[in-house]
Amino acid sequence: MLKGRLGLETARVPHVDRHGLIWLERGELCVIDGCLHFLAGKDSLTPYILQVPHQAVSMILLGPGSSVTHDALRLLARHGTLMAAVGQDGVRTYTAPPLLPDRSDVARRQAELWGNPRRRISVARQMYALRLGEVLPHRDLDTLRGIEGARVKAIYRLMAEKFGIPWEGRHYDRGNPGATDMPNQGINHAATAVQGAAAIAVQALAAIPQLGFIHEDSGQAFVLDIADLFRETVTLQIAFTAAKKSINGDETTIDRLVRREASIVFRKQNVIASMIDKIKLVLRTEEDDGAGSHSDA
Repeated sequence: MLKGRLGLETARVPHVDRHGLIWLERGELCVIDGCLHFLAGKDSLTPYILQVPHQAVSMILLGPGSSVTHDALRLLARHGTLMAAVGQDGVRTYTAPPLLPDRSDVARRQAELWGNPRRRISVARQMYALRLGEVLPHRDLDTLRGIEGARVKAIYRLMAEKFGIPWEGRHYDRGNPGATDMPNQGINHAATAVQGAAAIAVQALAAIPQLGFIHEDSGQAFVLDIADLFRETVTLQIAFTAAKKSINGDETTIDRLVRREASIVFRKQNVIASMIDKIKLVLRTEEDDGAGSHSDA
């Protein structure tokens, strides 16, 4: 058996020295001569082969129209490279099998902060500060949620005025989501897209999705925490832009309009990279604790 086919354990590059994420779509991820390749455009007149530096990236994101071979999965697992199946430009995340990241410092730090009640509320206050632009003096989570809820209502109204869209308040019927008005439908779809991006960021850092600091019950609580940090700057921008197009006569379905707009915003604002930076920031949060150490993932 060729050593290059399996990869040498000593050749594995630590994630701290890798170059983040690589996006691939409409092709096949496979192994040729012991190396990872992406066969793109197989059904077009101009197919091409791209060699993928799988030891130099932390995560490969496979978009629509892609397939992956068993050999490729084995090679990725051998070198600790994560892979996720995602929607176009990360507006959805479908699956990301855990492939044993080589570091546990982010997860351990998150668990340490989450398991200490004082530190946990400290992280929650920092998250609210990032969203609201100021550090609130309150230390009760229910009080913080109430303040945030009132401000979000005002933000919805201001954003609707900015885009010239009628706004009658936030409404969502889980049993019949299509029954709400167009702005509310846009917000629902945009929130799903941003949560998909947040899930990619959490997975890329090997953080623990279940350990949220503001959200509690969901199995994606920390993903929801991170997505909420981008509600005003990303989620509502996407939602109201799409709703405005629909109200102005665009016959494209609102979910498709949202996906298109999310794709544009994610690329222009480097949303997933920004989310990764925010995760590192909030997990360094400490109050009156002295200086804690934290290694970047």
